[in-house]
Amino acid sequence: MSNDLTSVCTPHISNPPVPYAKTVLMPGDPLRSEYMAKKYLENPVLVNNVRGVQGYTGTYNGKPISIMASGMGVPSIGIYSHELFSFFGVESIIRIGSMGAYSAAIALRQVIIAMSASTDSSFIDQYSLPGSFSPTADWSLLKRAADLAETKKINYSVGSVLTSDRFYNDDSEANKKWAKMGILGVEMETAALYSVAARLGKKALSILTVSDNIETGEELPASERQTSFDDMVILALGLI
Repeated sequence: MSNDLTSVCTPHISNPPVPYAKTVLMPGDPLRSEYMAKKYLENPVLVNNVRGVQGYTGTYNGKPISIMASGMGVPSIGIYSHELFSFFGVESIIRIGSMGAYSAAIALRQVIIAMSASTDSSFIDQYSLPGSFSPTADWSLLKRAADLAETKKINYSVGSVLTSDRFYNDDSEANKKWAKMGILGVEMETAALYSVAARLGKKALSILTVSDNIETGEELPASERQTSFDDMVILALGLI
C-alpha cells in the first residue's frame, strides 16, 4: 500500500482528494451521509461517490472526521469497513443508524448503544472458528459513549442487538424468540462491523436510534429518519 492515502482506490472507494480521517462515522443511507456532513462538518469534501455511496472528510471542532455511508445490510458494510480499515488508514468506525425495538418500554428516538450483536447471518463463517464468535463493541468507545450520554442527559440504553439478513422474515415468531433472550431490537449491519474490526485489530461501535417499535407498531416516517437523529450524531461526534 502506498504511504500516500490519497493515491489508494478499491473497487468500491475512489481515490480521495483528501485522506480519510482516522475515525469514520458510518450511517447506512448515502443521503443521510450527505445531510450529516453538510450539517455538522466544517469544510466537508466529497471523498467518495462510487455507486452513489457518499463519503465526506472535514473537521468537527477542528478535529478531522469522515462520514461515509455503508449501504444496506451485512455484505455492504462488510465491504466498506474492510476497505476503510485495510487500505485508507482508518482506525475506528462508529456506525450511526436506525433500529427496530422489540420492547414496548423502548421509545421512538431512544438511543441504543450496541454492546454486542447476535446475528442470523453466515458472515462470521468465513473465519472458520471452532465455535461461536460473539461480536462486541470496542470497550473504550462504548464506555465513553455511555458516559457522554449521561452527561448530555440523552435517553439511551446499552445492550445487545440483533443483526439480521432478513428484513422480511418468513418466521413470524422470530422477533419474539430473540426478544426473550434480552435482545433490545433489530438492525442489519452491526455484527459484520464488529467482526471485521475484531479480525483487523481495529475499533468499532454502533450507536442506533429507534425508528420503529415492532411490539407497538409505532414508527417514524422516512423523511424524519434522515434528518431527526441529532442525539445519536452528537453523541458519536463527541467521541472524536
